[in-house]
Amino acid sequence: MARKSSSIRNLNPENPLILQSDMTIVVETMHPRFTEMRDGLLPFAELEKSPQFLHTYKLTPISVWNASSVGYTADKVISFLQENSRYDVPPNFVKEVVNWFEKSSVFTLYDDADSLLRLESNDAQLFSQLNEDSDLSRLFQRVEENRGHAWLTHGQRGLVKSKLMQLGFPVHDKASFISGTPLDIQLTTTTASGNDFSLRQYQQSAVDAFYLDGRPGGGNGVVVLPCGAGKTVVAMAAMAAVGAHTLVLTPNTVALRQWRREILDKTNITAEQIGEYSGKVKEIKPITLTTYQIMTYRSSKGEDFLHFDLFSKGDWGLIVYDEVHLLPAPVFRFTADIQARRRLGLTATLIREDGKEDEVFCLIGPKRYDAPWKELERGGFIASVECVEVRVPMDDELSRTYMNSSKRARYRLASENPAKTDVLNALLRKHQGRRILIIGLYIEQLERLRKELDVPLISGKMPNDEREQLYDAFRSGEVPVLLISKVGNFAIDLPDANVAIQISGTFGSRQEEAQRLGRILRPKSDGSTSRFYSLTSENTVDQEYAEKRQRFLTERGYYYELVNAEQILNDDNICSES
Repeated sequence: MARKSSSIRNLNPENPLILQSDMTIVVETMHPRFTEMRDGLLPFAELEKSPQFLHTYKLTPISVWNASSVGYTADKVISFLQENSRYDVPPNFVKEVVNWFEKSSVFTLYDDADSLLRLESNDAQLFSQLNEDSDLSRLFQRVEENRGHAWLTHGQRGLVKSKLMQLGFPVHDKASFISGTPLDIQLTTTTASGNDFSLRQYQQSAVDAFYLDGRPGGGNGVVVLPCGAGKTVVAMAAMAAVGAHTLVLTPNTVALRQWRREILDKTNITAEQIGEYSGKVKEIKPITLTTYQIMTYRSSKGEDFLHFDLFSKGDWGLIVYDEVHLLPAPVFRFTADIQARRRLGLTATLIREDGKEDEVFCLIGPKRYDAPWKELERGGFIASVECVEVRVPMDDELSRTYMNSSKRARYRLASENPAKTDVLNALLRKHQGRRILIIGLYIEQLERLRKELDVPLISGKMPNDEREQLYDAFRSGEVPVLLISKVGNFAIDLPDANVAIQISGTFGSRQEEAQRLGRILRPKSDGSTSRFYSLTSENTVDQEYAEKRQRFLTERGYYYELVNAEQILNDDNICSES
């Protein structure tokens, strides 16, 4: 009781943050300093709940360890919280923050003699206790527990880091990397099409944070930038900084070929220096582009992955993981074996629905750079977007079927609600003349819309060459509307797309929501605002999951206007054209 009254005596009603003992932070969205607080919390806390008026952030070991990797300290975080907290900071809050920051600095990995690596702990007693774990101790060649030192081979580097991460102690890896075969790669000042080109300030900052001028501790990690902000450009600048043969892993063949176009457009690299390692072609060249799909191919379950030797076939100085949030588990396992190679992960959202963010952290590297989306929007580097959730009622017959179905069946029924089609048609009329993407989850639903709307559909079954033809037709304006399945969630360069309509999504996937909005984030030549519509069935699990999907974007400062279907059908000037 005394502690509670102490908090009340230290009440500062003007401050925006309310800290709770479960490591959550509540902030009112209507508070005049909300934007400042959102941007201040983003580097070390994760948005957990985002209803209209109260947002809840949570500190976790991963969020703190990522903050530590970019220079944050326990004192800096605690000072921010104390300065802005409405009540006293709960004692356990301070204790946990200090504990997590301390854990992030316990272990450091260095080069040593005899081709070994040396793991140093700043707490010999703790190291002695952890070394009792047989899964950890067997990875060491020798140990000096009284000094908190252990020696390991390069081949155990990833396994030791992974095991210590599981025990709650991320490793600060300062061991050197293999240089790789040298490659003279330079960014041009003029693109192949004749346009002026240079790195934007935030892109240079991302490269600097990743590479650290080649110093120990740099050369591995993840850069987080929104779609359309030039993650590929950051990677090319990193390739130039490293100056060595590079392997690039991409989500699919369409992305692979986009990478090829970008490299040829903005660097001095020639077509003869770029190899494609895909289902059709098996080339290994100074810059080799491949896909996660080919890397995880095997003739049958239980067999070896046939193409993992690509990691060792080239003398790579850098490995780039595009859309690292999609990295398949088998590639994670192999990445543990190639810790001597520099590694760069690129993503718009460091969210994995399988919860393996800790594996990204310890095997690819910590988050090195994360730009505020709204700041990039204000700078004109990505398009302004208005987000609208349209809630569509179900008719009586469908509602009865819905109520008598399982939860999974309910989600599909609500997602495929036929009443969404009328709203979709109204939106197509409203935005006639713009470049519109209609994105959905269920192929049957998309096939029905293809026939009804008479617009082309791109799905996973379509050959890559046909997809490319349709994308080109969309870019030229010959095809102004495209239906796209989940293949449209990532790695599609459609700069003129300015309206996206989501008719069904993958349950509560925040990652997918961010990627879909990303399809319309490239800045428009006329400076116009893009629109992102999400059609949900009212008072159903479809609506519930939509709220979960929106959480990541809400954290980035996006606001979803809620409207009902009748307003759209009556064209009540919702998000009218500018």
